[in-house]
Amino acid sequence: MSKITKSSTAEYFAKNLQQVGFSSPLKAVLTTLKEAVDNSLDACESAGILPDLLVEISKVGAGSTKNTDLIRIVVEDNGPGIEGEDLAKVYGEYLASSKFGRGQCSRGQQGIGISAATTWAQMTNARGVSVVSKTKKMRKAISAQVDVDIKSNTGVLKNKETLDWDREHGTRVEFVLDGRIQLNGDGGLLTYIEGTILVNPHMTITYKLTDADFVTVTRVSTDVPKVPEASLPHPHTFKLGEFITHSTLFGKTTLSKFLKTGFSRISDQSISDFVKKGLPKGLLEKPLTALSEEDFKKVFQAVQNTDLMAPSTKSVLTVGEEALSKSITRLGEIDFFAVVTRKPTICDFKPVVVEVALARFKDRNQQNDSPVTLLRFANRVPLQFDKSGCAITWAIESVNWKAYGLGQPKDSLPLGPYIFAVSIVSPFIKFKNASKETIDASEELVAEIRLALIQAGQKLSRHIKKEVKEADLERKLAHIEQFGPILVEGLARIINAPESRKKRAEEGLKKLLGRDSEDAMADLEAAESKLLEQKKRDKKKGIAHGDEEEIDVISSSDLVEEASEVPQGTKKTTTKKTVTTKKTTGKKA
Repeated sequence: MSKITKSSTAEYFAKNLQQVGFSSPLKAVLTTLKEAVDNSLDACESAGILPDLLVEISKVGAGSTKNTDLIRIVVEDNGPGIEGEDLAKVYGEYLASSKFGRGQCSRGQQGIGISAATTWAQMTNARGVSVVSKTKKMRKAISAQVDVDIKSNTGVLKNKETLDWDREHGTRVEFVLDGRIQLNGDGGLLTYIEGTILVNPHMTITYKLTDADFVTVTRVSTDVPKVPEASLPHPHTFKLGEFITHSTLFGKTTLSKFLKTGFSRISDQSISDFVKKGLPKGLLEKPLTALSEEDFKKVFQAVQNTDLMAPSTKSVLTVGEEALSKSITRLGEIDFFAVVTRKPTICDFKPVVVEVALARFKDRNQQNDSPVTLLRFANRVPLQFDKSGCAITWAIESVNWKAYGLGQPKDSLPLGPYIFAVSIVSPFIKFKNASKETIDASEELVAEIRLALIQAGQKLSRHIKKEVKEADLERKLAHIEQFGPILVEGLARIINAPESRKKRAEEGLKKLLGRDSEDAMADLEAAESKLLEQKKRDKKKGIAHGDEEEIDVISSSDLVEEASEVPQGTKKTTTKKTVTTKKTTGKKA
């Protein structure tokens, strides 16, 4: 018989890093960035600090494995810092976290992700993470390298030293690992950063990706989100095995005290109801350690057969419609946006809040026949992989977007140059895997997301209908503007109308249209004259109007032809390089 051995948690994850987001070099870079940023934001919020983040990602050489680069990832924050004795636990030990099992709406939960990033760096580059940390109490910062002892699941501190640091407090981590960089798309670094910017309006971030320049995005809110107190789980969300495992955390506590302190919404009246449903009364004052498996089964069945109040929704937090509306403008110039924040509700006995933002950006060249860009968030963390199996995607595909003015293939995302951002916040989000890439879809959760999407879709529909109406009106006015003067001229000639009556008819036509094409044409002719004068002055100065300074002057006949197309309240405009006509009503049609 072969010898049975056991492995540590670190050893298990080291052999199965794909389960926590390190299934490829590309995902390794994104996951490492995400885990480091999550830790920084959580630390700042827990200390009531407005986060200032610095992110640098660059290629520093060839990777040790085939088709990879050696990638350097730096994340620096102004958080409270980490004590020297805790550095090894935070970055080098799995399942070591101050938030483990607390039931809070924090980004990190189990203390797996950042340790997995250290492990990947250690496996691909023979060294873990370099950390610099300083708290308010420290006179100098601590610098050290943290590795993971795979066999014992403990962190190993190396090269520890003190140094002067210009920050009063904060943390800086640096990973050097094998990976590949992708900037855009579902797995892109830029996509992740933009998503993080959107749902964190209180954050200022400065980032540099590969050879690009530094970009700084400043905060639009000075309110630090206050993460609500930890919420106790509802007993109806447990299975029998989970129920028994949960009891082991309470030691020799009596059964009645365990039920009242280990779960939400259980009172003395609830205990009485359990007894009526079959819970043996004699078990209530027995310590948990004295209960048999059969006893636990009786208790569990009685609890499941009893109607209980839904858990409180006070444990969730929202970004808020106002903050989201401000934050979305940081991503570019917006042509349209709609933001909806639902009231907190209960889905599957878990408190949940859903927020939706729909936007159309002027500076993004997305085609009308391509799917909308979907941004998914769980506890304010972007989800960028396994989109097809996510509850958010299912909810979007189940809505009839054709009713709101968008094209939509069957069972697919709608089409159009829009960004759909959907955020779910809950202390008990159920993910499909340990890497937290996709949210498990239940009927109640999908239904709640649908309601938020429908509310946002109604706003979108009103905007699209308004655009169509304005475009239709503009087309009608353009036709009247084009053929009206010809009609007046022809009628005046047929009835031999005097010049005064013809002039009154023309004035009436201008009043009807609410604009004067002749005035617009005069403005264009004036612009043409100015450009010709400028061209002459430039020639005298020796400026050759070649490829970079070419000026195409519109002919008088073109001006007359184009003048009839000038909409109400607008003037013909010119650009630096060409004299052009621009048809606009001030609102995009």
